Amino acid sequence: MHNLLDVRIPGLEGAVVIVTGAGSGIGAATARRLGALGSPVVLVGRREDPLREVAAEVTAAGGQALCVPADLADAASPARIVDSCLSRFGRLDGLVNNAAMVRHMPIAEWDTGCFDEHVATNIRAPFFLIQAALPALRESPVRSVVNISSSSGTLRRVGQSVYGMTKSALDYLTQTLAGELAPLGVRVNGLAPGPIDTPIHATWADDLEEAYRWLGSQVPLGRIGAPDEVALWITLLLSPAAAFMTGAVIPLDGGQVIDRE
Repeated sequence: MHNLLDVRIPGLEGAVVIVTGAGSGIGAATARRLGALGSPVVLVGRREDPLREVAAEVTAAGGQALCVPADLADAASPARIVDSCLSRFGRLDGLVNNAAMVRHMPIAEWDTGCFDEHVATNIRAPFFLIQAALPALRESPVRSVVNISSSSGTLRRVGQSVYGMTKSALDYLTQTLAGELAPLGVRVNGLAPGPIDTPIHATWADDLEEAYRWLGSQVPLGRIGAPDEVALWITLLLSPAAAFMTGAVIPLDGGQVIDRE
């Protein structure tokens, strides 16, 4: 695969973007790509050390990065994240809701605490982050939100009932807010990746190598995706190059969409 960081997308130089779940995987790849495009990045995640490692990569490449450690299940986090962004950079142009909680379990093993944490992280946090960001986004020429969903939102998989439910809800949120915010010029789009090579799989798989083999077998193209492949699409949706696109939820799943009933 060629270096996707070399693919240039216009219109994001100087645009300040918040990226949640930025300490690893898709979020980290997106932060690196935004930094390479000249966008200051606000890195949000639970653990500070991974955020600082990604920030160091962004700054080493000539970009700017602000680390904001935050638990998105905390209802106070969205306002604090946006305030931190505005205090440092004085503007906000884009928001990438990438952070997610995922556990694969049969219904008998769930408790209300784990259920509520999924809803708080996967649904409540994106909703209230958009709400908190809206006043600043309205003043931006970019005005773009990208929500990272999942193919699990439309595929029926045993043990994924709660995760898939929250991702299906995120797709609905993307489309309804796109309509609500269109008169303000704020675009809201989503990506629904299939299996991607990120640390999230270690949260549910005891044998990661076997899990990757199985995941690849579920994809018509015969492999799982790379975080840089998703990051490329995120930056495209953020940018003015996609100025006539809103309310889209794009499958980025190696063809899994072909097999959906």
